Amino acid sequence: MSLTPEIIALLLLDAVFLFFGGIAFVLSARIAWRWRSHETTELQYALHRQSYLVSVIINYIFMLKIPLFAFFIYTCDKLSSIITGAMCASGVVNSVDFGLYLTLFKIVNLYVFGFWLLLNDADMNEEKLPFTRLKFVLFMLFFIPLFAEIGLEIGFFTSLNVSKIVSCCGTLFSAASTSSISLLFSVDEKIWMMIFYGCFALSVAAYGSRSPLASVVSNLLLALFALIALILFFSPYVYELPTHHCPFCLLQKEYFYVGYLLYALLFAGTFYAAAGGVLDLVQKRYTKRFYNLSLFFNTLYVIGISLYPLSYYLRNGVWL
Repeated sequence: MSLTPEIIALLLLDAVFLFFGGIAFVLSARIAWRWRSHETTELQYALHRQSYLVSVIINYIFMLKIPLFAFFIYTCDKLSSIITGAMCASGVVNSVDFGLYLTLFKIVNLYVFGFWLLLNDADMNEEKLPFTRLKFVLFMLFFIPLFAEIGLEIGFFTSLNVSKIVSCCGTLFSAASTSSISLLFSVDEKIWMMIFYGCFALSVAAYGSRSPLASVVSNLLLALFALIALILFFSPYVYELPTHHCPFCLLQKEYFYVGYLLYALLFAGTFYAAAGGVLDLVQKRYTKRFYNLSLFFNTLYVIGISLYPLSYYLRNGVWL
């Protein structure tokens, strides 16, 4: 393992998250077990104060996890300069067997903890605190992927071998049989593009129908197929190279760090509709604010990513 300042910072924050997350887990179990919203005993007042403490801890963890996810990718990208064969963060992530699973856990945790914060906000805004027991039971469940993420991240950085030769992103994201996504290349890239725009159209239709369930499903599909379409169709237009499909190189200086903006828009758009929709199903009401934000961010993402192939065609008169 190479202990760079970035790795040390990430590992120290993992230890902080584990410590405070463990405290929040223990208190959540106590609150979930003994909470009685209709009682006015001294115990209930104590539990109410503890619930506020747990909420602050979880808010602290989530608000740091958003920039730390970007910092993790930045760290991997920086490490690519000292690991033979790696051209960007993808080579570093895939140099360890479970690197991809670590990245997926990080993404999933952003969604689930973001949903928890929405549920907590809805609970605190109600006089009778109707979701207190539910939110702490959910946190106990959500602590499992958080613990798994921290464990995988520690294992990831301790398993990095700077002398190991790894595959570059050109090999990892290609039609070669050794590629982890080679099956996706068996389908014409234009079909993936059509599915992507179709999912966006479904999300717009769900917005018009005012159906929380339809918004959840359509936006989760949009998140999935947006990433597939980005890798197989849109990214070559960003790089202006038909064989370059890496979703990590978008985060590099040579492409003006555009990936950070695109991924932030996609996350915000799909998160507000998916998490907000689940919350509305729990509350059994429709909160238009979530879907307005979702439509705004999703539309910006679709316009932004669509400008690349359109601009290329207008300048060159051909498609890649």
